[in-house]
Amino acid sequence: MALKQVHLVVRGRVQGVFFRASAQREARTLGVTGFAKNRPDGTVELVAEGDEEVLRDFIGWTNHGPSAARVDNVDVRWRAFTGEFHDFRTVD
Repeated sequence: MALKQVHLVVRGRVQGVFFRASAQREARTLGVTGFAKNRPDGTVELVAEGDEEVLRDFIGWTNHGPSAARVDNVDVRWRAFTGEFHDFRTVD
């Protein structure tokens, strides 16, 4: 089990479509910790930590998101695991 952190920026119609709440639900189902927040430029930023294989599943989910979303692109940056998160939350 390789623990990692991944930083994601999701572009498209991803604000106002429950993307963050849906990401939180998916992350908690998968056992991923971190956060999701809306950015002023209309994107959603996510930082997630967990097992690398599980994070790959989470990234796969972010490529489509909830049914009302339209994901155009997901920027993925892998980072070292920090252990700084204890759950997955949405940030305003």
